[in-house]
Amino acid sequence: MLTNSCNWDGLDKLRVGRFGEYFAKMAFTRAGYDVYSPEVDDRAIDFVIRTCGAEMRYLEIQVKTVRLARSSYVFMRKKHFPISPDRYLALVTLKQGEEPELYLIPSTVWADPAAPFVSRDYEGKKSDPEYGLTASAKNLNQLGTYRFTERFELAA
Repeated sequence: MLTNSCNWDGLDKLRVGRFGEYFAKMAFTRAGYDVYSPEVDDRAIDFVIRTCGAEMRYLEIQVKTVRLARSSYVFMRKKHFPISPDRYLALVTLKQGEEPELYLIPSTVWADPAAPFVSRDYEGKKSDPEYGLTASAKNLNQLGTYRFTERFELAA
């Protein structure tokens, strides 16, 4: 359904990021998870969810939002995004004229990354080491197994 609410070009970068965070929080809430937001985002954790499975766990979620009008690179600094079974990237993709999509990617994929996932150390350079991901309309099929609707129950 094409509506004005799917006009992502009209949002500036700050609003795109804010929208993605709220969209991800609402998706988890709708799926039955408890969602907790930190007062200050100084540890690159946008929110925490509590799972309600046989063993209760708390998962740390970092949100990145991209517009798919062009290829986008998102990254997380390694010092703020340690590989852990309790740390996830929630990637929100915005394609003009379409509803947003949410992908839930465990940080463990960066332990042995394969395209479109990358690990960069930048040895001898000013940039901090990072984990990254190139998101584009072309490589979304590579992210299919991480689509939230297919994955969220695995976090429980």
